[in-house]
Amino acid sequence: MQPPDQQPTADYNEVGPGFLATMGIPLVSGREFTRADNETAPLVAVVDETMAAQFWRGVDPVGRRVQVKGRWMQVVGVAHNVRYRNLLETPKAFFYVPLRQNFSPTTALQIRTTQGPAALAPSLVREIHGLDANVAPSELITMREQVDRTTAAQRISVTILVVFGGLAVVLAAIGLYGVMASTVSQSSRELALRMALGAGASDLLRLVLSKGLALTAVGFVLGLVAALQATRLLGYLLYKVSPRDPIAFASAFGVLTIASLVACFVPAWRATRTDPVRALRG
Repeated sequence: MQPPDQQPTADYNEVGPGFLATMGIPLVSGREFTRADNETAPLVAVVDETMAAQFWRGVDPVGRRVQVKGRWMQVVGVAHNVRYRNLLETPKAFFYVPLRQNFSPTTALQIRTTQGPAALAPSLVREIHGLDANVAPSELITMREQVDRTTAAQRISVTILVVFGGLAVVLAAIGLYGVMASTVSQSSRELALRMALGAGASDLLRLVLSKGLALTAVGFVLGLVAALQATRLLGYLLYKVSPRDPIAFASAFGVLTIASLVACFVPAWRATRTDPVRALRG
């Protein structure tokens, strides 16, 4: 444990019997709270893996004691690490105490069910009113909705990035189209001469497309170098995805390649419609 002169700190939550099972949080060792863990029973607590590793290094804390606000509690279980505030937080020391031993005026009721909130609400309100007519649930939401609320800021940021990224692709395609259209216009005599010497439409199409894709390749290499450096700044927005995820980079390469082909195809197609006689006379 920590030295006697150091006071360990950790967040905690007051929960009822069956909370861990309801939330799908597995036990590593020991037991969960039961109805017997009431106000007349000895004070108990369940710690998570991070707290166990931090304050009982290499020792199973089940059966040990921890002091919380001047009260000694016996550790009866170790729960698996979970994220308590948001999906991006790092593992932290956390523990649980029985609600009946640590009264809280505000209580959240967790229910595992296959029914939706709309179908469950009437029966839930009826059962709560049966216990106390002055109490009613203030809000009934699913865990998915709760998770969505905690990730709202990240989702808004990612949406903004997607919108600006899409605009960047469109602007890049328009710019590439302009460059290729100008190149084809300036090379009309060269293209006409090639056609006069026997070059077919497919040859001209391949020539113009190859020039456009060469420009795209140069831009992609430069963008890749810049992206590898800049993606480190986006790490806090990502969940279960590396800032240098190969699938993401491959998808970006595919999108840019398609946009480049579309931008280059129209000037290339116009090149195949060149009248060699008129171009050479001009």
